[in-house]
Amino acid sequence: MATSVSAGLCSSFRGSWGTSISGEDCSMLAKAVPAQVRVGKPVRSQPMMKNVNEGKGLFAPAVVVTRNLIGKKRFNQLRGKAIALHSQVITEFCKAIGADGKQRQGLIRLAKKNGERLGFLA
Repeated sequence: MATSVSAGLCSSFRGSWGTSISGEDCSMLAKAVPAQVRVGKPVRSQPMMKNVNEGKGLFAPAVVVTRNLIGKKRFNQLRGKAIALHSQVITEFCKAIGADGKQRQGLIRLAKKNGERLGFLA
C-alpha cells in the first residue's frame, strides 16, 4: 500500500537537503530582494461599544424595555446609582463581618458576574 502511494507522488526537487545557495544564484537572489520593505499600518476597525449581554439572562427583556422607555442617558444614570448603592451595601456587609478589602473586591466582582448572567447589564 505504501509503495503504491509513494510511487504516484512526483517532486521537482532534485537536490539534497545539504545543498546551499552560492555563487551566481546567491547574488541574483540578493538583487531580487528589495533592500527595504515597507509595511503599511494594519487596518483596524473601530471598537464597538455594544453590550455583548444584550438579550441574555432572565431579566434582560425587562432591562431592554426599560432602557427603551426612559432613554439611554437616564437609564445609564439610574444603573450607575444602583451599582454604586449595591457596592455600598457590599462594603457595609464586609465591614460588619470583618472582611478585608481584597474579599470585598471579590464580592463586588462576583456581583457583577451574577448581574451579567441574570441580564441586569443587558
